[in-house]
Formats: sequence, structure tokens, C-alpha cells
Amino acid sequence: MRSSRDLLLFLLVAFGASWAAAIPLWLSGAPLGSPAVLVTGLVMMLTPSLGVLAVWRLCRRGTPFRSWARETGLTLGPDRPATARLLVVAWLGVPALVAVAAAVGVAAGTLHLDLAGLSLLRREAGQALAKAPVDPRVLLALQVVEAVVIAPLINAVPALGEEWGWRGWLLPRLLSGPGGAGSGAARGEEGPGMGPSAPGPVGGGGGDRGRLVRALLLSGVIWGLWHAPLTLRGYDYPSLGPWAAPYFVGFCVLFGVVLGWLRLRSGSVWPAAIGHGALNATAAVPLLLGDAAHPPNPALAGVMGLPGLAVLAVTALVALRAGRFPSAPAEREGAPS
Repeated sequence: MRSSRDLLLFLLVAFGASWAAAIPLWLSGAPLGSPAVLVTGLVMMLTPSLGVLAVWRLCRRGTPFRSWARETGLTLGPDRPATARLLVVAWLGVPALVAVAAAVGVAAGTLHLDLAGLSLLRREAGQALAKAPVDPRVLLALQVVEAVVIAPLINAVPALGEEWGWRGWLLPRLLSGPGGAGSGAARGEEGPGMGPSAPGPVGGGGGDRGRLVRALLLSGVIWGLWHAPLTLRGYDYPSLGPWAAPYFVGFCVLFGVVLGWLRLRSGSVWPAAIGHGALNATAAVPLLLGDAAHPPNPALAGVMGLPGLAVLAVTALVALRAGRFPSAPAEREGAPS
């Protein structure tokens, strides 16, 4: 019977290190908007990568890092032009999803815009505008350009700390079962301790599609639960308090399908990292267009609120139905675990 100690080790390191990073935050009772929360979040984003490194050092001893990097998606995958196209899809597609979610929120009445006065933007940027008077419309245009064009690349660096763990190693590991590896498992490449797989679409047969869906959903649940050190304090959804934690799991499951699609289609973790970075850069931008008299509730407006969950659910279904994924390799006896 195959061992699952690699999976247990990964989860222990990723979850344990994230809670260790957040302990000072809980002890100090720092408010959600404080710099301490931002620093804690950035440190936490590194912990899934620590889990991948722990698996490599303790469960895959003897595997050259170059091979490990290929298996876990740190390279650009077997088809670099295809990966380049998916990088653009992630870079521009995620902001498009954010915009669609905002439009759905406006149509549903959960997001009240003030395009004429930009009252909420004026309130949020009050001190900055007082120090350096700028037309709020110019400030908004600059922020949109920065969020869509520049910030996804910058944010992809810390996002990679998460994505190498969740989509780089965990998702292919859940697809291939104990003893499986990283992107070689997902793309049919050979790697240490495994034989070549027979390429073919996941989803052609009921079993393959079911395995894919289970792996995507489970990895999304794990990703969402990992955020608990912050979301239990109401992070991203202050009005929900501790209930922000289960609410955010739902978001992670749906957005995780989108990021997982990018990972499996490309054989690389970089499109998922860019998509993750683009979300962090743009998610709050439409909310700044709100009316200060009726400020948006993040749980009911935006890409991380109910409209966004609906948009992401449709996107995830389209990806699962239209996407063709290489099958995971057949298990090979004696593979390292």
C-alpha cells in the first residue's frame, strides 16, 4: 500500500508554518487594516513553498532540483508558446472576470456606483489627495493601469510562494495519487520514480473527469482552509467575522478551478501565479467606484462576493467542459513517496 507521508508532510509544513506566522497577530490583536496583517499575509504566502521543499528534501531524496522544478511546474512546461498564451490569458482574463463580477453586482443592486462624484475613492484617498491634489479621475485611471498592467507581475512573486504549493505540487499529487509527482504527472513527462503516461484528455471518461473534479475541489478546499489564521479574524469580509473563513473556502474552490485549469493546460505554475497576482491587484478596484453613502459589502459585491462566486462558477464549468487535460500517469510500484 502506497504511503501518503509526502502529502501529510506538505500539509503539516504549510499549515503549521502559516499558523506560526500568524500567532503574533492573534496575540497582539492587531486590527485588520494594520501593517502587521499585511506582513503576516506575505510571510504566510511562502509557507506552501516550504512544504514543497520539505517533500523534496525528505521524501524525494536524490531527485535533482532541476527535475523537481520540472515536475512541480517551475519551468515553462513542454510547450512554451502555449504557456506564453496562457500567461496572457491569466494576465488579462482575471481582470476581465473582476469587471464582469462588478457588472453583475451593479445589476443585482449589491454594488452602488458613484461614477460622477467618486465619493468612496475620495474618502479612501482623502489624505493622499490632501497632500498632493490630483483629480480623482486621474487617480482612478492611474490605479486601473497599475492594477491591470504592472501589479500582476509584481504580485506574481509572492503569489508563486502559494502557487508552487497548491497548483505546482498539490494538485498533480491529488490527481496522480500516492507516489505521484508534479507536472510530469500532469503532462505525461518522465521524471524520477515514474514512468511516462499515456497522453489523453481527462474528461473523456467518467472516471477521469471525476478524478479531475475531485482533485480540483479538494485542492481548493485545502487552499481555503489554509487561510484560516487570517479569515477567522474576518480578513477580506469584516462584516462576517469568523464566518469569513468558510465563506472564503467557497471562493477558493471556484477560483482554484480556474488556476488549476491554467496549471494543467500549460504544465507550468507560472500562468496560475500571474492569475493569482492579477486577482490580488484588481479585486478591490471596482469597489473604489462605490458610493460612500452606500459602501459595498465585500461579501455581497465584487469578485470575492456573491456576484463573483456566480461568475467564477460559470467560468469553472466552462473550463471543465471545454478544457482538455492530459491524463495522470498510471501508478508505478516502487515510486518514491
